[in-house]
Amino acid sequence: MFSELLQQIENQYAKNFPFVVYRKPKEELVHLVLQKDATVHYIKDFSETGFVFSPFDSREKSVLLLIDYKLQATYNPSTKLEFKTKDISEANSTDKELHINLVKKGIAEIRKGEFKKVVLSRKVESPYDSKPIDLFQKLLDAYPTAFCYLWHHPKVGTWLGATPEILLKIENRQLTTMSLAGTQQYVANETPHWVNKELSEQQLVTDYIAAALENSVSNLNIGERESIRAGNLWHLRTKLKGQIEKGSLSKIISMLHPTPAVCGMPMHATKEFILENENYNREFYTGFLGELNLKSERQRATSSRNQENKAYRALKTQTTLFVNLRCMQLKEDNARIYVGGGITQESDSEKEWLETVAKSATMLRVLF
Repeated sequence: MFSELLQQIENQYAKNFPFVVYRKPKEELVHLVLQKDATVHYIKDFSETGFVFSPFDSREKSVLLLIDYKLQATYNPSTKLEFKTKDISEANSTDKELHINLVKKGIAEIRKGEFKKVVLSRKVESPYDSKPIDLFQKLLDAYPTAFCYLWHHPKVGTWLGATPEILLKIENRQLTTMSLAGTQQYVANETPHWVNKELSEQQLVTDYIAAALENSVSNLNIGERESIRAGNLWHLRTKLKGQIEKGSLSKIISMLHPTPAVCGMPMHATKEFILENENYNREFYTGFLGELNLKSERQRATSSRNQENKAYRALKTQTTLFVNLRCMQLKEDNARIYVGGGITQESDSEKEWLETVAKSATMLRVLF
């Protein structure tokens, strides 16, 4: 029962112990992971098992929640929230000049040949008076196709979000990842029309990921580009699949994170530009989170004549990590929302500002 899951969360809050509650895209099952004490555990080499929460800056430590207790329950959305473009405004326009100047600086560096693309972001702060679990349920109602989560550790912080982007999924040795870039406002009954800037930006991300995986993934397959909707926004997406070697997860993560969709390309130059010029700490925004090396059994029918109509159990190991986009950090009675966009030499600083305004609406609507 979902009510039992909610009660377990209340109990964990009362003890001030860590937990994460989440639902995967297009699923009804909600998962709750509880850790039995407030110890902070860190990832050493991604061979661990649990729920990982990693920051944008890969030089910082990734936090691991141990699965001391796990509960699952089905959640049926109680309402369907409609998104109206007229609700989007420049409510945070006091930050406009700072962000536009940052974008212009990024464009100037691109034109000098320092890098091809950089992703620049800002934070939006807003008061709130709802319980975190109530905000999480709003995310479940509003974003059925996103990875929705509420993560809490008393010594680290409280975060929640609804992200459309998979960093990677590995089942045994089968890898799936994606290139996600380009943003347009959703308008009812209209299909998105993508211009050259958006198409080029997304292709840059696809090419970069393919090149990064080329020597570490066999049978690499690049899918067709498609438009996907995430709440009130459209994005461009391309899926990539292949086979990885056993024990290579840490290496694969180091090649993919941070992706060009949240950092830029080349990675190291753009990452340094971001750390030096954004003038705030992203922390876990544009990091990644998810299930790490979880084992499960599944029933398989056998075709053997001697075991007709029987089944046997197959053990699988699965890792599913999502990029931490469309997220907020909760601090007492203040919510800190993070938004950004990809900058290329064709970018317009005013339009880039408006894109962050549109993206901020995704989380701001959940607060009120």
